[in-house]
Amino acid sequence: MLKSGVAALVVLTLVGCSGGSPRASAPATAAIFVDPATTPLDPAKAMALQDVLAKIVATPDVESGSRGVTASVVTDRWTWSGAAGKDARGTALTADTSMAVASITKTFVAAEVMLLAKAKKVDLDAPISTYVKHKLTANNATVRQHLSMTSGVPNYRPDDYTRMDKAISAAPGKHWTPEQALSYDTAPVGAPGSTYNYSNPSYVLLGLLIEKVTGQPLATVLRRDLATPAGLQHAAFQDGEKPQPPAVVDANPGCGPANDGYLPCRSIASLSAANGGLAADAPTIARWGYELYGGRVLPADLVSEMTKGEGEYGLGTMRFTGQFGIGTAFGHRGELADHTSLLVVIPEKRLSVALLFADGNKQVDTAMTQLITTLQPLLG
Repeated sequence: MLKSGVAALVVLTLVGCSGGSPRASAPATAAIFVDPATTPLDPAKAMALQDVLAKIVATPDVESGSRGVTASVVTDRWTWSGAAGKDARGTALTADTSMAVASITKTFVAAEVMLLAKAKKVDLDAPISTYVKHKLTANNATVRQHLSMTSGVPNYRPDDYTRMDKAISAAPGKHWTPEQALSYDTAPVGAPGSTYNYSNPSYVLLGLLIEKVTGQPLATVLRRDLATPAGLQHAAFQDGEKPQPPAVVDANPGCGPANDGYLPCRSIASLSAANGGLAADAPTIARWGYELYGGRVLPADLVSEMTKGEGEYGLGTMRFTGQFGIGTAFGHRGELADHTSLLVVIPEKRLSVALLFADGNKQVDTAMTQLITTLQPLLG
């Protein structure tokens, strides 16, 4: 990962590979899930899942441990949510404590672009410069190449992060525009269709595309088209929206001692709005995974296109083939200095799991494997 001081909070570099792209002839192979269950898991059975969280906070200094954790499971038979430990300021977490979930935001942005393509408002085969004029779009990479991170637009350089650090520390409460965030990218742009290269700037550009095509702020569009239909009451698309309480309080030195109500503060939340600005609690993220990859907010053919591919990355989607020992899985990771998050959906089991750490730079995959292994016998 490329990080520099506070910039660990800003730009998220996650491993993946390029995937497929939407075409009208794509088969509708994604299964459509039934309504998510509302019945809580039997408390006696839930103790085993809570024990996993207790073990995570019992060893906060190891890579797979954390000072605080929340988790949620959504299935078609039962639901469960839990919490253990504290946030960076020592406040005890509850299952509905909101945290910054960073790059899980990309699943929303990608889903919105797919909806715009379905409505024929965006051509995924067209250069993104058709919609967004910018020096980073001058190489004629297509919309789908930006979705799959094969556009040739690389991530920010370490020196870019350093300059961002200084600007954030100088004004942590500032609202950043997408153009201001992109102005810090000095890496040379390559040829479109090049090999996979995780790119936050690509998703900043996709956020601009959404705003230009719809004529509405990104937060407004994602709320209207995705969060509301999916029944997500505790998702906040920063900085167009503020996280709802209860929410963690970070201890990021770049944001200063004051709490401005954003996670971690407004400058970082706004400059990463389209690539990592979402704040939510674990039940909301688990519900979103069930609704999205269960074909309940997008047509099944679009879900299939988001998840297909030969590598580890589709369209705004990480592919976790065989990683968690329970079948093919999809979702996304997210990382900030005080937060690590992971959404995993296993369609074969109609299972969605969200795991949020109130701690950064952690090996959340290991903890997710432990949680999924423990819940397998409960799936019936």
